[in-house]
Amino acid sequence: MSKAKGYLGAAVTLFIIWYALATLLNTRALPTPVSALSDFFRLLPGDLPWHFAVSLYRVGLSIILGVLLALPAGLILGREESIDRFFAPLIFILYPIPKVVFLPILLLLLGLGNLSKIVLITVIVFFQILVTTRDAAREIPNQTVLSMKSLGATGWHIYKHVVYPASLPKMFTALRIAAGTAIAVLFFAESFATQDGLGYFIVDAWSRINYPDMFGGIMAMAIMGIIIYELLDLIERRLCPWTKL
Repeated sequence: MSKAKGYLGAAVTLFIIWYALATLLNTRALPTPVSALSDFFRLLPGDLPWHFAVSLYRVGLSIILGVLLALPAGLILGREESIDRFFAPLIFILYPIPKVVFLPILLLLLGLGNLSKIVLITVIVFFQILVTTRDAAREIPNQTVLSMKSLGATGWHIYKHVVYPASLPKMFTALRIAAGTAIAVLFFAESFATQDGLGYFIVDAWSRINYPDMFGGIMAMAIMGIIIYELLDLIERRLCPWTKL
C-alpha cells in the first residue's frame, strides 16, 4: 500500500511539473497531462497494445537470456583465478565498447526482425551482470569458504550455499541498471529498420507530427519500465528475503 502511495505521489508531482511546462510553452509538441492521458486511453483499442507486447517480449527475453548466461559465468570467474586470468583481459577490452554500435552489423547478419534486437540487448545485459557478479564473488571472504570446506562442503556446495547467495543482491542491483539501459537501447533499435515495437510507434508518430500518438507511446514505454522494475523487485524479495529485513 505504501508503494502505491509512493507511485501516486510521484505521478501527481510529475503531472504538476508537466502541466506547468505545457502551460508555459504553449505548444502542440507538449500537450497537457490530461490531454496526453486521454489520447493514451484512446489508443488502447488500436495498435498500441501490440507494439507494447512486442517491445516487452524483446526486452524481457533479452534480460532473461543475459542473466542465464552472465550469472554462472560471473560466479566462476570471481572464484576461479586461473579462468579469470585468461578471460579478464578480454572482458576489459569488450566491456567499455558501447554495444549499440554493433546494431548495424547485427541487422546485416541477423536481419531486421526480433533476433538482431534481442541479441544486442542480451549482450548489453550480459556484460553488466557479468562484471558485477564477478566482482561480488571475488569479495567473498576466504574464511567463509574455508569454514564451509572444514564442514566437508564440496565445490558445488560452496557455489550453491555461499557464492551464489552472497552475489545475488549485487546482481539484482546491476540488473536494475541493465534493465534501464536495455529499454533505452530497445527504443534506439526499434526506431529504424522495423515496423513494430514502441520505438517504431513513437518515431513514426513523431515523423507524422502526430504528438498525441507520440506521447501515448512514451507513456506506454514508461509503463513497461515500471512493470519490469516491479517484477525484478518481486523476484529479488523471493530469492533474497534477507535483504528486505
